[in-house]
Amino acid sequence: METLMSINFQSFPRLRSDFLRILSERGFIQQCTDLEALDNWLSAGIGTGYNGFDLTADSLHVGHLIPIMMLRWFQKTGNRPIALMGGATTRLGDPSFRDTSRPLLNEEQIAGNLAGIRRIFERFLTFGDGPMDALMVNNADWLGSLRYLDFLRDVGPHFSVNRMLTSDSVRQRLEREQSLSLLEFNYMVMQGYDFHVLAENHGCLLQLGGSDQWGNILSGVEFGRRAGGRTLFGLTAPLLTTASGAKMGKSVSGAVWLNAERLSPYGFWQFWRNTEDADVGRFLRLFTELPLDEIARLGALQGSEINVAKKVLADEVTRLCHGADAAEEASETSRRMFEEGETAAGLPTVAVGSNALRDGLLLPDALVMAGLAKSRSEARRLILGGGVRVNSRAVSDEAMRIGHADMENRIIRLSVGRKKHVLLRLEP
Repeated sequence: METLMSINFQSFPRLRSDFLRILSERGFIQQCTDLEALDNWLSAGIGTGYNGFDLTADSLHVGHLIPIMMLRWFQKTGNRPIALMGGATTRLGDPSFRDTSRPLLNEEQIAGNLAGIRRIFERFLTFGDGPMDALMVNNADWLGSLRYLDFLRDVGPHFSVNRMLTSDSVRQRLEREQSLSLLEFNYMVMQGYDFHVLAENHGCLLQLGGSDQWGNILSGVEFGRRAGGRTLFGLTAPLLTTASGAKMGKSVSGAVWLNAERLSPYGFWQFWRNTEDADVGRFLRLFTELPLDEIARLGALQGSEINVAKKVLADEVTRLCHGADAAEEASETSRRMFEEGETAAGLPTVAVGSNALRDGLLLPDALVMAGLAKSRSEARRLILGGGVRVNSRAVSDEAMRIGHADMENRIIRLSVGRKKHVLLRLEP
C-alpha cells in the first residue's frame, strides 16, 4: 500500500478535485494512502467520506476544528460528509498517543455528550436526505449488537497483530512499558470495522482524521481491501501546534471548548484574538473561509497592524462556531473595553501613572496594585501556577514587566483565573 508521509504538491500540479485542491492550498494534508487515485475518484462524482469523534465530553474543543473544517469543505465541494459518533468506541478508549487509559463512561453520559456535540455539527454541516447532505451515525448501532465469537471469526483473520504492534500509538506505549489493556488494543479493530460498515451501507470510501489516527486508518483501509475487495482511502491532517510549540486548543484554563455552555463566545473570540503573530496566516487558511489572496494580505501585516488580522481571525472563527450575532457582540465587547476604555461587564478599573510604566511595572506589583493578590509572594505563586493573564495572554514569568507596549488604547487587562479581571488605565 502506497503511503505518502510527506506530500510535495509540486509533484501533483493537476489536482482535479476541488476538495483536494482546496485542502492542499490551505495546508490541511499531511498523509494520504493514494493521492492520485483519491483525486480521480473525487473528480468522477459525489464522494462520501467520514471522520470519527468519540463522545468523551459534551462539547468538542478547538483541537477538533481541523477535522470539522475538513468535513465542511468536503460538503462545500459537492460531496457527502459523515460525522461518525463513537458511541461504542467511547466505551473502550482510544489509546492513540496517550500515556494512560481514558476514564470509561456509562450510556447516560455518552448520550448526553452526543446531544451536546450534535449541536456543534449543525452549525458547520447541512444535514438532510439529499445526495450531498451530511449524515450523523453512531457506531453503537452496529458494534453494540455484535456477537463476540462471530466477530472474532469474521473480522479477526483480517488484522495482523504484528502490524498492529508497529503502530506508533501502540508501540510508544509498549516502549515506555505503560499498561495497554486488551480493551484498548481492540480500538484499532473497531475503527477498521466502522470503515467497513460505512463502505457497505453508505458507499463511504474515504476516512479523514488527524495524523495520530494514521495507523488506525491504515488498518481500516487494509481491512476493507481484504474483507470487501474495495479500494478505500485515508487522508490525514497535521496535528497542530502553535509557533511556540504549544498544543493547539489549550489555554491556561484548559481546553478551548466549542459549545457556549463550556466557554462563552467572548472567551472564544479572545482566544483567537490572542493568536501568536507567526500563526495568523496559517490559522486564517485553516479555520476561515476567506479567499486566499485576502489571507495573504492579512498575514503579511507587520507590527501593530497584525492586530487587524487577529481581529478578523477571531471574528471569522467565532462566526462559524457561534453565529454572526455572537461574533459581532464579542468583537464589540472587546472594542468597548480596549478601544473606548469602557469597563464592559462592570470590570473594576485602577488608574496608573505614566511614570510607573516608563521602565515597566513588575507583574507581581501590578497584581497587588490591582487588588488581584494580597502580596507579592501570593502574586508570584499565581503567576508560576499558570493562573495569570495579561490582555488575555497567559504568562508564567514572575519577572515580567508590563508597560506602555502592553497597552491597547491606554488599557492593560489583568486576569486571575476565569472570573477575576481588572483594567489598568493610564492616567491622562
